[in-house]
Amino acid sequence: MDHALKLAIAGLAGRMGKQVASSAIERGHILTGGTEAPGSPALQTDIGVLIGAPKPFNLLPQTEVHLAAADAQAWIDFTAPAATLDALQRLDNTGVCALVIGTTGFDAQQTETLSSYANRFAIVKAGNFSLGVTLMTALTRLAAARLGQGWDIEVLETHHRWKADAPSGTALMLGEAAASGRGQALTDVQAAPYLGPAAERTAGEIGFAVRRSGGVIGDHEVTFASETEVVSLSHAALNRSVFADGALAAAEWAIAQPPGLYDMHDVLGLKDLANV
Repeated sequence: MDHALKLAIAGLAGRMGKQVASSAIERGHILTGGTEAPGSPALQTDIGVLIGAPKPFNLLPQTEVHLAAADAQAWIDFTAPAATLDALQRLDNTGVCALVIGTTGFDAQQTETLSSYANRFAIVKAGNFSLGVTLMTALTRLAAARLGQGWDIEVLETHHRWKADAPSGTALMLGEAAASGRGQALTDVQAAPYLGPAAERTAGEIGFAVRRSGGVIGDHEVTFASETEVVSLSHAALNRSVFADGALAAAEWAIAQPPGLYDMHDVLGLKDLANV
C-alpha cells in the first residue's frame, strides 16, 4: 500500500475490532476513530490503550457513527446486522467512500437494504476475509459445477462457543458457491438439520452441520461424495489476524473503486475462477 488510509472501525473493543485496529497500525494506516455501544466501559479508554498500542492515541471511542467516521476514508464493520445497517445510514457527510462489511447473519431484507448503499459507497462484503477461504469458495463452485448432481454436498463448520449465528456466514458462503456451481439458489436446496427418526438425506440438497466448541477461531470443510469416492476441501484459521489482514486488503482495494457491491473474489482477482 503506497499511501496510509484513514480508517474508522465499528465495535472497536470487540475481538475483531481490536484485531483489525492492531493490524491496521502495523500496516501503516491511521486510525481516526471507532465506535462502541452506549454504556461500554471502553468508551472511557484511549483507543491506543484499548488495542495495546505502544502509546496512547489521545482518542476515545464514540457512540455516534458520524463522529467516529468524521475524518475516515474507510469504515470497517464486524458487528451485528442491525448495528451495521444503522451505521450505513449515518455515514453521509463524512469522508468515508469505502466500506468493508464482515458482519454476518443478515436476513434477505437486510441484505437488500445493505445492497442499496452500493450506489453511494464501494462496499466489500464477505462472510470471511481470509485469502484461503476466498480461494476455497471459488474451488467449491468449480467442484460443484464439474462433479454434477450425483454427488452429495455437505458443509461442516466449527466456531468458538460464543458465536451466535448458525450456520456461519462462511458456511453459507460456501453453500451458496456450491449451489451456484449447479445453477441453483441455496435457498432452494439447503437441507433442514438432520434430526429425528426420518433424517435420511434427500438427493440434490446441500447439508450443513454446525459445531460450537471452546475457542475455535473457525474451521470449515466442504465434502463432495459419490457412492465410490469423497472429495474434501477444508480450511482452518490459526489466528484471527487472517481475517483482519484480509479486511484491510479489501479496504486498500476498495478505496480506488467506484461505488458498487464487491466481494473478496473481486479484491483478489479470482472472479473468473469463481464464475467458472
